[in-house]
Amino acid sequence: MSSQPLVLGIETSCDETAVGIVRGRTLLANVISSSVEEHARFGGVVPEIASRAHLEAMPFVIKQALREAKVALRDIDAIGVTAGPGLIGALLVGTSAAEGLALALDKPIYGVNHLSAHLAVDALDESRSLQPAIGLLVSGGHSSIIEVTDLAKGVSVLGATIDDAAGEAFDKIARLLELDFPGGPAIDRLAKSGDPEAIDFPRGLQSSDYNFSFSGLKTAVSRYLKQVPSAVKADVAASFQEAVVDVLLTKAIRACTEKGIDSLLIAGGVAANSRLRAEAQRRCHLAKIELRTPPAALCTDNGAMVAALTSLAVSGGVSPSTIGFSTLSTVPLDQPTWS
Repeated sequence: MSSQPLVLGIETSCDETAVGIVRGRTLLANVISSSVEEHARFGGVVPEIASRAHLEAMPFVIKQALREAKVALRDIDAIGVTAGPGLIGALLVGTSAAEGLALALDKPIYGVNHLSAHLAVDALDESRSLQPAIGLLVSGGHSSIIEVTDLAKGVSVLGATIDDAAGEAFDKIARLLELDFPGGPAIDRLAKSGDPEAIDFPRGLQSSDYNFSFSGLKTAVSRYLKQVPSAVKADVAASFQEAVVDVLLTKAIRACTEKGIDSLLIAGGVAANSRLRAEAQRRCHLAKIELRTPPAALCTDNGAMVAALTSLAVSGGVSPSTIGFSTLSTVPLDQPTWS
């Protein structure tokens, strides 16, 4: 196999049917079909709707990715697919498609960790070496601080959320503010017209470890809205968002300092938040830490991240998975691929 493997990655962990194609560390195609509008009227993702949407979109998304990459299926060297964590029905659609392709093409297949894949998007920036970094992974279901050395072979989890993840908190507060689903982008938009210092919301779990807790903040916002029915929603959104960003970056930058690592990698859906990106840039500059953030379009779930992690696994000599590997709703972050 070439030192620059041509890899097709499939992502179906939640409500995006996504296929990405990379050659080595070069992104050739990234096609996404989202079913978010079908879930919006329910205020959250409905697993059965997500699974059916994946089934309908999969053939089109694969064909479109091949067209954009200007390659044929027979050219593919390896196939990667998210095998967890995620909605089991949705994962099974993706893994079934990937295994069918792997058997038909007689190509190796890699079941990969959705969370590790978010971090692997960083590898698609060829201008940077794959040096050690502290990873801040912030998504709908996870808020974690990770020490990243060799992403394809494993990472060390330093801390994680003990209750609501940052993305979950955004969704819940958006519902309280009667904003659209998904909540993260809606709060980000509204907060731009608000005052982030208007309300002093609590910063949860200000301990010396690297764990997070956002349930208390969520409760504080809920109580404030009940006590102040005339509250300016934009100020509430901005102040809530500021509290989340403050906690995330305080702990992440402290991890960089205490571990002696001068590079911070922020990934996951919440990494697209404009306030988080701007404040991370400011704080990292002051701390003399290199900030690495994917383009906003590659922060949310996508196939490029799955292809990127698979490419790293292939190049790093990681053994492929066997046909029939398990899909798992929960997977530890330190298991990037499995058999």
